[in-house]
Amino acid sequence: MEFLHANWVLTCDNNFTIIEDGVVVFDEKIVLVSSIEDFKIKYPNQEVEYLGNNSVLMPGLINTHVHLEFSGNKTTLSYGNFVKWLFSVIEHRETLIEKATEKLIDEELSKMIKNGTTTIGAISSYSFDMNSCVKSPLNVVYFTEVLGSKQEMIDTLFLDFQEKLKMAIKNKKDNFIPAIAIHSPYSTHPFLIREVLKIAKQRDMVVSTHFQESVAENDWLNYSSGEFEYFFKDMLDQHESFTKPSEFLYQFKNIKHLSFTHCVQANKKELAQIKELGASIIHCPNSNRLLSNVALNLSYIEDIPLAMGTDGLSSNTTLNMFDELKSAFFIHTNFDTNILARRLLLAATVGGAKALGLEKGVLEKGKDSDLISFILPDKINNLEDLATAIILHTTQVDRTYIKGKNELS
Repeated sequence: MEFLHANWVLTCDNNFTIIEDGVVVFDEKIVLVSSIEDFKIKYPNQEVEYLGNNSVLMPGLINTHVHLEFSGNKTTLSYGNFVKWLFSVIEHRETLIEKATEKLIDEELSKMIKNGTTTIGAISSYSFDMNSCVKSPLNVVYFTEVLGSKQEMIDTLFLDFQEKLKMAIKNKKDNFIPAIAIHSPYSTHPFLIREVLKIAKQRDMVVSTHFQESVAENDWLNYSSGEFEYFFKDMLDQHESFTKPSEFLYQFKNIKHLSFTHCVQANKKELAQIKELGASIIHCPNSNRLLSNVALNLSYIEDIPLAMGTDGLSSNTTLNMFDELKSAFFIHTNFDTNILARRLLLAATVGGAKALGLEKGVLEKGKDSDLISFILPDKINNLEDLATAIILHTTQVDRTYIKGKNELS
């Protein structure tokens, strides 16, 4: 067992409990979270390792939504408008897929561990990233994604999805959990949505989907017009949207662990439906800035569970969750800094665990021992400022424990 003592232990429970001079005892599961005084009473003869001045011990970060298959992108794609970006993806897709070698994806996964991420929700369109995810010590919820709206291609697309999902299920293990993603309401035929959700319900699988990411999506779904009109009519010979937003959401009833990514254009009715479904919303602020130049309105979703993701390097410059937290911190200017910082840290830990259906994200007896530790540059004079200081001053960590093993040792 490990016995670690830090100046600050963030449990990241729902009350955002912070223990000054705290101790965490763990092996694969957490055994004890307490103050140093209570620890000495329980373990009077046990030595404990002190992590150093201004040390912090907290749950590992959970990147709930990441695409790894376009990790070769740096300056290839165009930003500022979702449809413009989408056309650049279509134009350069093959080149980017060739660049995203297994070696490159391995490197990005290793960087995540150094940056304090212990769990990811990997959205996979092609399954080219599967081997890297299976090998990685990270906890991976691996979302096989279904995509396609062309009527004559539906049977082929469904068979292809089934084969990829079968391969993911074959690789299932403690830290590689097969899951299902539906790309979006505008890009996925209702038949595929229906049949894939049947599989998810039969197998009790985690489900995720993109939803209301852009004005173009909202206009197409509601009015069959807008910037997507040329794309669907001329490229796919599709003259109207297959579904309305509320109809799309209705299909997700009775999915136990469900998340909707982005939701920046979702209206109050749609958000109420998401709440009724018991789903989480995954916030990817850097991607929203680059593709749609808009931010999720956190005031509208205060009663909906929030999680955090980086999206992929096709719409971000980094998969570092601390960088993503900084971006969110500076984007959402209508909140008190300390209140916002606490909400974001909870979204990046226990919120991510809820969205992915995992027993992680909180330092609590019996939970998985996924922890990170790091040193702040100076002492904290006010407990209320700790969450803000962590977001502002942390980029990398000293230790990343996954199921009790330090992956940086």
